Amino acid sequence: MTVTVQATSFDPGEALAAFLPRAGEGAVASFVGTVRGDGIDMLTLDHYPGFTERALQTIASEIRETFALTAVQIIHRYGTMTPAQPIMFAATAAPHRRAALDALDTLMERLKHDAPFWKRETGPDGDRWLEPPPRL
Repeated sequence: MTVTVQATSFDPGEALAAFLPRAGEGAVASFVGTVRGDGIDMLTLDHYPGFTERALQTIASEIRETFALTAVQIIHRYGTMTPAQPIMFAATAAPHRRAALDALDTLMERLKHDAPFWKRETGPDGDRWLEPPPRL
């Protein structure tokens, strides 16, 4: 299980290639989140170092245990990013496809609602802080 919170950009293809040897046999599911470009010039994410990493580790650990995964990886950026830049990468591995896919979906929902980041969009009309979306 690997969790990384970083300011620097990353290559999602390289992240997946590095994850595959750790995944073991079976299935791997992955997701890449990028900055939307619909009227947004920049997205800025802030966090509390140490606290954020621990929170993401807890989420990853809970998902790994719940779905009996062989591996989990999260890379999440902070700082200022522009449209199309990757914000985050998540991957899950399990002996069977359904577990890897269900785990990834659950992981993404947990990150969307529970990851302790503060998000600010900057566009033509100025800045606006984003609230976490409502749970479905």
